[in-house]
Amino acid sequence: MHFVCLACRAAWKKTPASQDPVRCPQCRAELIDAGADLAVPRRRDDAGWRALEAVLRAGLTFHGGCCGTGPGYRPRTPREVQERLALAGRTGMPVTKALAVVDPTLTDRYGAAARTPGRGTRIARRATGAPQRSPKTA
Repeated sequence: MHFVCLACRAAWKKTPASQDPVRCPQCRAELIDAGADLAVPRRRDDAGWRALEAVLRAGLTFHGGCCGTGPGYRPRTPREVQERLALAGRTGMPVTKALAVVDPTLTDRYGAAARTPGRGTRIARRATGAPQRSPKTA
């Protein structure tokens, strides 16, 4: 698990062994449990840390789902965060849901277009009904 100190712009990998709050070894502030799937920005990457701070302050983490599905989309730049916050203000969508939307221009009141592309979609079947054989197997 990644534990992040936003003030120091540092992250540590630790196991959540106890329920006690984990403290930053540098500034003694409480660390945020960001999850195992976090890609920590470089310390000098101001934009990356601003985006990460907005995501973590909103309550989103980088904990993966079952079967290796991952945490889903998370914005990586302040511009992506601003676009999703504008979406939340425009549609009334909760901020945590808006920050997880892949494309903020495609929403229909939290519906199918607000989801990650590819989830829940089916591939169209062929009109012929019979499978076509390749020239090698014919």
